[in-house]
Amino acid sequence: MRAGFPDFRLGNVLATSFTGTLSERFGDSVERIPVPRRLIDWLAVYGLTVDSCTPEQLDLARELRESIHAAATAAALREALPAAAVQVIDDRSVEGRAAAVLTPEGERRWRLGSSSVEDALAVIAADAVDVISGERDGKLALCASPTCRAAFFDTSQSRTRKWCDMNTCGNRQKKARFNANQRKNPG
Repeated sequence: MRAGFPDFRLGNVLATSFTGTLSERFGDSVERIPVPRRLIDWLAVYGLTVDSCTPEQLDLARELRESIHAAATAAALREALPAAAVQVIDDRSVEGRAAAVLTPEGERRWRLGSSSVEDALAVIAADAVDVISGERDGKLALCASPTCRAAFFDTSQSRTRKWCDMNTCGNRQKKARFNANQRKNPG
């Protein structure tokens, strides 16, 4: 992506991909949207083009991200959803103006009412509602990496995925296991 910033971790589920803009929450955390411009970049990757972003709008986005993470984590653990997180998700969802539209190829896309961050956040919040409420086919799970523990939406056939992303957390854990076995059995 842009020079000087960490790459985005992209996934197929908007809401949980958005929570991935802060990774390694229990290790050396990596903030992938440290400045307003990076939020604009991330939204554009998902077809949510906005004209500008203020520091205050970035704060709203981060508040939504953390609320989705808290609610998704609770749902994955089958615990009660945090009321404050639910309120933020609901508020962002109803405050924006966006509509689902059908493409000629039969795919769903979002059309923002304006090119504002608030309208883009409404789309992310609506996706979070679908995922957390169980409206989508899949299962919320937590990454098995002890430094990550990201909530992700498992749509695999068996619903037994362990890692938020095999290319990062999965590989890191497999490599650590391999190295530990090599130290235990050097010959």
